[in-house]
Amino acid sequence: MVESLDASAPKLKEDGSDVADYLQIVDIDSNVQDPQFCSLYDATIYDSIHVAELEQRPSTSYMVQVQRDIDPNMRGILIDWLVEVSEEYKLTSDTLYLTVNLIDRFMSHNYIEKQRLQLLGVTCMLIASKYEEICAPRLEEFCFITDNTYTRLEVLSMEIQVLKFLHFRLSVPTTKTFLRRFIHAAQASDKVPLIEMEFLANYFAELTLTEYTFLRFLPSLIAASAVFLARWTLDQSNHPWNPTLQHYTRYETCALKNAVLAMEDLQLNTSGSTLIAIRTKYNQQKFKRVATLTSPERVTTLFSR
Repeated sequence: MVESLDASAPKLKEDGSDVADYLQIVDIDSNVQDPQFCSLYDATIYDSIHVAELEQRPSTSYMVQVQRDIDPNMRGILIDWLVEVSEEYKLTSDTLYLTVNLIDRFMSHNYIEKQRLQLLGVTCMLIASKYEEICAPRLEEFCFITDNTYTRLEVLSMEIQVLKFLHFRLSVPTTKTFLRRFIHAAQASDKVPLIEMEFLANYFAELTLTEYTFLRFLPSLIAASAVFLARWTLDQSNHPWNPTLQHYTRYETCALKNAVLAMEDLQLNTSGSTLIAIRTKYNQQKFKRVATLTSPERVTTLFSR
């Protein structure tokens, strides 16, 4: 029996001109032995995840339409601090991404005074920790990390408010959800998987967390752009995109342009941002100090050819 192509496969033209590209696609699920990867169901799972990222997006304009007391800069400072908190308590990157998602979804429809912004931040990290961590920090630790600016009861009250508003819908696809699979696709199509590429893609993706303007991009698009820019930074001799990556990310090169260029500006810090928590994190030797890497040639040249 011949298996049908999945929905994300390139559509083959009648003249067969796309057949060659399709044959170059590496099956990244065929040799996965770990049953926890659920490789048999990956295509179906990611079909659902792509739908879910559209359904549960934060507003891209809530700073103008809802908030009056805070601005994108305050949001960036909060998230920069939360990165330090996540490092202090050795939280997973999934916890950090979910924390930011909860903050943005809540503020998309709820006015927050600036003196309560940090309270919202630690509360969302508490919720995300309970959801993602095997052993989440205690509530008292989140009060302590704010120099006890907020009491236990204030955090509990905010937790109830956030969860009731979200109707306990915490299973949301974040950039990290897509990044794992896209990095897998990138490494499967290379002869020698590079750990530096994985660290670099994660670094670029995390840099976007502090930037309110990146809410206009879907998590899957940010993940794909992070892989694109990471591959380009490490190797300018080959084009960073290929049929395998296009197949699994569902993005052609032209669709990545705006996000990749904006991400490169973050990499080069063209705005002179003073938020350094993520740069400091990825400047550690355990991450191969990828925060220091740049390409001798701007990625803009790829989109002008």
